Amino acid sequence: MKALIFEKFGGPDVLQYKEIPNPILKENEILVRMKAIGLNFADIYRRKGNYHLAGEPPYILGYEGSGIVEQVNGEITDIKAGDRVAFADVPFANAELVAVPRDKVIFLPDEISFETASAVLLQGLTAQYLAKDSYNIKPGTNMLVHAAAGGVGQNLVQIGKLLGARVIGLTSTAEKSKVAYDVGADTVFLYDERCVEKVKETTNGLGVDVVYDSVGSTLEESFKAIKIGGTVVFFGMSGGDPSPIDPRMLMDTSKTLTGGDLWNVLNFIRRKKCAI
Repeated sequence: MKALIFEKFGGPDVLQYKEIPNPILKENEILVRMKAIGLNFADIYRRKGNYHLAGEPPYILGYEGSGIVEQVNGEITDIKAGDRVAFADVPFANAELVAVPRDKVIFLPDEISFETASAVLLQGLTAQYLAKDSYNIKPGTNMLVHAAAGGVGQNLVQIGKLLGARVIGLTSTAEKSKVAYDVGADTVFLYDERCVEKVKETTNGLGVDVVYDSVGSTLEESFKAIKIGGTVVFFGMSGGDPSPIDPRMLMDTSKTLTGGDLWNVLNFIRRKKCAI
């Protein structure tokens, strides 16, 4: 099969489209011939070497996608060749064929395109756990969303509004602010030297209850934007690594810093909850 691989960390130029062996199915796996593959910032982090990768090169990026079932492990009886399926949190998706565990398979209705399914799963699942596990949004919550026009940002805005929150977004351009407004944000500010002041002005000087920070380099500003006892949820570094946070500041202001990773949520946290 053909796959998009890389053998060393770096920029887009390290990617190569090469012929490699087909996946060998393990117990409770199916083989999917890919029709569409999702691209996320996590793939960029892995290509650059920001995230740990197990095993040895060549590495294959990609963790979500959709396609047609080509082969089924003999023990699986509820999936057949020809079924339309999608998946998230499955490695090596940037290839013509992907081995997908049965418990990660999502049946795809005919009315949902392969492209739509591949674009929404990781971002949608990420936004869902951020809104319920990392911080439990409730009616009346004041929340601030960095990169509100991005994929996870748009999902967070919409989920926040559905849960009764007041949503403030931050974007880099006027065009992006329109996107955030279109999906339901109550207020949107552009990144500038006064954006933290503007956020606090809209909350009577107190600050918001929670900030969702996927930019990283903005982490210090995020803490300035939350109220005493507020929470910053850090889940990405699209703008670069964050500066170190002083634990004494957290103690003095009763503020909380928490992180999130979808792989941990799906594989450990929620499974542990289900077992209790």
